[in-house]
Amino acid sequence: MSTDATDGDDDLKDRVTNFLRRNFPQIQMHGGSAAIQHLDRESGEVTIMLGGACSGCGISPMTIQAIKSRMVKEIPEIEKVNAETGMGDDGGHGGGMSPSFPGDTEGDDGESDEGPQAPF
Repeated sequence: MSTDATDGDDDLKDRVTNFLRRNFPQIQMHGGSAAIQHLDRESGEVTIMLGGACSGCGISPMTIQAIKSRMVKEIPEIEKVNAETGMGDDGGHGGGMSPSFPGDTEGDDGESDEGPQAPF
């Protein structure tokens, strides 16, 4: 790998880290952490691990959804974001529980819904 590619990876990693700090300070304020587990510049894929108080937090699925949707918009090189809480889930898409809200009904209109937006 050339030093230019290494410098580019470091720059991208710094931008992802700064994105998390700038857009999601409440993660750290609430005793959680967000760390880059894997970054592949060629595929544009990044894996983020939420830890600390985020593990088991009821709103972590919304935080993960917000990270995924915002990061691909704000950092052009990132095309796909994987995020986990370390609780054996994949951000609420699989074996983990999804958040529910009063009045929610499943499949009421048959349209796909990305879910609720995080309050931040």
